[in-house]
Amino acid sequence: MKVFTYQRATTPAQAAQTVARTPGARFIAGGTNLLDLMKLEIETPGALVDVNKLGFDKIEPTANGGLRIGAFVRNTDLASDPRVRKDYAVLSRALLSGASTQLRNKATTSGNLLQRTRCSYFYDTAQKCNKRQPGSGCAAIGGFTRNLAVVGTSDACIATHPSDMAVAMRLLDAEVETVRADGSKRTIPIADFHRLPGNTPHIETVLEPGELITYVTLPKPLGGVHAYKKVRDRASYAFALVSVATVILPDGSGRVAVGGVAHKPWRVEAAEQQMGAGAKAVADRLMAGAKTTEENAFKVPLVHRILAAAMQDAKKA
Repeated sequence: MKVFTYQRATTPAQAAQTVARTPGARFIAGGTNLLDLMKLEIETPGALVDVNKLGFDKIEPTANGGLRIGAFVRNTDLASDPRVRKDYAVLSRALLSGASTQLRNKATTSGNLLQRTRCSYFYDTAQKCNKRQPGSGCAAIGGFTRNLAVVGTSDACIATHPSDMAVAMRLLDAEVETVRADGSKRTIPIADFHRLPGNTPHIETVLEPGELITYVTLPKPLGGVHAYKKVRDRASYAFALVSVATVILPDGSGRVAVGGVAHKPWRVEAAEQQMGAGAKAVADRLMAGAKTTEENAFKVPLVHRILAAAMQDAKKA
């Protein structure tokens, strides 16, 4: 690990200003992803700004019946909150399917959204990776691709986004609130928050330099039957090969978001218009244009099977 400076932020604006004006500086809260990357020297920030004392650690109701979740609410606390378990069960289930108890006790809401890929080529500094070193190439393309993306890819990157929580947030149409370096605030729909790789896979979100996440807001509850189904190589402490988040409403309509298949949580609203035609029609639209290899082609039929199971379970509920 390379030498870095450390300071505790006193206000959101001060934290944002410090990171914006300090080359290579990073925020740190739970640190469950960042510290690992620093130990491997994949990320080498010259400065860390600790934001844990800024107070964004509460879950509060909103005026329109939703929930406003502080950026530094721990995953365990969010998953176990009675309001989340009752009205946003898909989010609770997604959180509990991720990592381990110890990591969930430390990991934060904002950090979960900002997780970096677990692509093995990204973690191997001897390999070319446009995400780690822009312009160097992508060793994953033509390499071992079993865990990698099949939709929304580019010639520069085929990595997947690792977060379970982010898939549920995308399903629920969450909004991300931030503070910029100039002190101004903005609200970003979760649909616009994560970027596809294009020619700049190292730019993973629409956040500006120094922009700090302060809250994630959920709209009023959807109702219906919630499910989060995750297929992985072992029963715990493993990232999704494919995950499917669903909300199925009493009239048969619903929403679907998929993890493990793209550079960001994958939701195609047009696919949800096919709910009445059955799981196959929805999955076909979700996976339209998939670019697979011999090693990861199984992901497409797996999405079909998981979605069919979720919709069948909803009928029994």
